[in-house]
Amino acid sequence: MTLRLTGLRPLIQVFDMPTALAFYRDRLGFEIVQHSPEIDAPEGRYFHWAWLRLDGADLMLNTAYDAGERPAEPDPARVAAHIDTGLFFGCPDVDATYEALRAAGLDPAPPKVAPYGMKQLWLTDPDGYQVCFQAPA
Repeated sequence: MTLRLTGLRPLIQVFDMPTALAFYRDRLGFEIVQHSPEIDAPEGRYFHWAWLRLDGADLMLNTAYDAGERPAEPDPARVAAHIDTGLFFGCPDVDATYEALRAAGLDPAPPKVAPYGMKQLWLTDPDGYQVCFQAPA
């Protein structure tokens, strides 16, 4: 048997879907490929799951809580644990991406070259996940 893959679509749990979409769709430029049906919940109108894509990169978002069960504020321990998850995106022009992110209202630190030769631009998303855009230096 030969293992065949057609891509990778990591799924991350988010506290608030509209906030996560404001970051990934509105600021980074991902498009929604598919999503679950919208619901009306005490937290507002939203969907629980979304599949996003930017160029060849796929990402799925899923709400961490069912409708009416989300606490008023994110759990600080849960958010702190997300720093262990890094989403690394291949990015042909890290410097141009830096400027585009700044133009989109984000304030990332300038790109740096890692000791292993990758030029990297780091952000933290609203749920505490690390997002890295990188290319060989």
